[in-house]
Amino acid sequence: MSTMPIAALLLITAMAVAWVVRMRTGSSGWIDAIWSAAVGLAGIVAAFGAAGGGRRWLIAGLIVVWSSRLALHIGARTRGAADDPRYAELARRWGRAFGPRLFLFLQIQAAAGVVPALALHLAAGARAPFPGLFDVVATLVVLTGIAGEALADAQLRRFRASAPAGSVCDAGLWGWSRHPNYFFEWLVWCGFALFALAGISERPVQILAFAAPALMWVLLVHVSGIPPLEAHMAKSRPEAWRGHVARVSAFVPRPPRRAPSRSTGHQEESP
Repeated sequence: MSTMPIAALLLITAMAVAWVVRMRTGSSGWIDAIWSAAVGLAGIVAAFGAAGGGRRWLIAGLIVVWSSRLALHIGARTRGAADDPRYAELARRWGRAFGPRLFLFLQIQAAAGVVPALALHLAAGARAPFPGLFDVVATLVVLTGIAGEALADAQLRRFRASAPAGSVCDAGLWGWSRHPNYFFEWLVWCGFALFALAGISERPVQILAFAAPALMWVLLVHVSGIPPLEAHMAKSRPEAWRGHVARVSAFVPRPPRRAPSRSTGHQEESP
């Protein structure tokens, strides 16, 4: 029996809890922490609902590492911090309708969380012998994504501790990508999808696991990630941000371009 309905119910419930927490605390960062934990829990349930033997244990273990690190990081960052500028802008735009509209918005996030959970379910159910080449490659890609995101978070945290107000972070990975945390988050889901290539000729439906990295790309690059964050940066520190944009890739890390810059500084971090 498929555990996907249980995974979906967990996501729906978790995002309802996230709404309550945001409305009571006024801090939107808890939303992303709860979403990360909820996707992890739903992913574990989905993975163990597949008949994948050792593969499902490996995938479940990796999702625990990803979810716990990200949720704890966002939670620590949120405690005592100002409201997330993306949600603050929504509150300003929606006015008195913010409460009910936010509830609907978070349920849409819950629905989006079903896609990565389904990807994990399909990948864990691959019928090829375990372990295989795809398992090794997929594990390396997932671990690279987790490590890269953790490194980007640590570099930004250190930069924030000493950087002057109003500056834009170009330290380490942040000098190669304006959003390295987003890039490595996307890479994590590419890795999980790669597990589904094992035995795909016998079970073609596993190709649907690649919907997870596709969705993450759309959300991070075109919807809720880069666009609102960069709009906030351009508004709050226009000169420094223009120079940063001229030099640094938006998403995929690459050596910075040569361009004049008057200042360096601090980039707001996103989930």
